[in-house]
Amino acid sequence: MPSVKQVTIAGRQLIEKFMRKHANSRPSLSAWLDEAEDAQWKTPQDIKDRYRSADILPGNRVVFDIGGNNYRLVVLVLYRKGNLLIQKVGTHAEYSKWNLT
Repeated sequence: MPSVKQVTIAGRQLIEKFMRKHANSRPSLSAWLDEAEDAQWKTPQDIKDRYRSADILPGNRVVFDIGGNNYRLVVLVLYRKGNLLIQKVGTHAEYSKWNLT
């Protein structure tokens, strides 16, 4: 059986730093990272099929609701290459102040 290429996640240090500051986010963000590393997202619909609450933004960006809607994760998805770039991670309150347009 052919091996599946593991996804490259750039900006992982943003999540690590956030988890150190917000220890309660660790289980949810760690679970997302584990799943994202093995994801084979080829289209925005692939993401919506798994994460119904994800918001698809222009420019191949996706906002994930993490930890029961307590945290937000903004990710640039390079669908053709299968890579991810973490752009922002924050609490729900912080997210409401971000200008993502």
